[in-house]
Amino acid sequence: MDHLLTELASLDVGRLLRNEPMAPYTTWQVGGPADVMAVPDTKDQLARLVRLLHERNVPWLVIGRGSNLLVTDKGIRGVVIKLGKDFDFVRFEGKTVRAGGAFSMIKLSVLAGKHGLTGLEFAGGIPGSVGGAVFMNAGAQGSETARVLKVAEVLLETGEWTDMTAQRLAFSYRHSRLQEMKGIVTEAVFELEYGDRREIAAAMATYKDRRLRTQPLTEPSAGSVFRNPEGGHAARLIEEAGLKGFRVGGAQVSTLHANFIINTGNATAGDILALIEHIQAVVEERFGVRLKPEVRVVGER
Repeated sequence: MDHLLTELASLDVGRLLRNEPMAPYTTWQVGGPADVMAVPDTKDQLARLVRLLHERNVPWLVIGRGSNLLVTDKGIRGVVIKLGKDFDFVRFEGKTVRAGGAFSMIKLSVLAGKHGLTGLEFAGGIPGSVGGAVFMNAGAQGSETARVLKVAEVLLETGEWTDMTAQRLAFSYRHSRLQEMKGIVTEAVFELEYGDRREIAAAMATYKDRRLRTQPLTEPSAGSVFRNPEGGHAARLIEEAGLKGFRVGGAQVSTLHANFIINTGNATAGDILALIEHIQAVVEERFGVRLKPEVRVVGER
């Protein structure tokens, strides 16, 4: 790893951090160290980084704002990439919005509303990045990223750039083609519609009020843990299984929203994983439904 660090530093690929703890980079606030964290600030730095990792066959993982991620207690072997300052931008051009992969979806939603653009109201409660939203086809309030995305700029694992339309991304529920291929969303273009600023603000305020009443927003969590099964709701199944408030170590099923697992202050990733598996087992035994996690579990087991 020392040799790799030396080689990366000689190429100017951005800031490099050795044995970087991952807990501060995830909304669950758990996770062991990454061997190396790289923070490229420019596209050139990112491309050089990815090309070298590909040539040296070094495993890597890109993270956004850590809102849909569970890093194991042993941490991540290889390199974790976190996009830097040149990827944290937004530009409005009429009804078209271009945003960097590191830009906040919540901030994007708010700014779109202030510009009188409708279509991103659903994202006002999604604490992830633009790149993460495209990767996961993030959604809420009956809408999703696929409805407004026009095209995403993606850096492939070979270091080559490509533009991927919504059709090419093959979106489905909480899924995109990027989950089967290695690539990094560096920016995305959204096509919105003009709307009434007051109506947009009112809708977003309504959504926010509902979240405050029904979700544990003041506790460390990763949002919804499980995907909704066909024709049903994961939260309802978990609640009907009597698991609200159930704990494993410092991890607890939220008493506000059963599809949220909160870190009560001293949870480990192991606690959260054990609780996820317990929920799956109990719900499957009671209702014959195997809940599928929506969160990504990464790192050494």
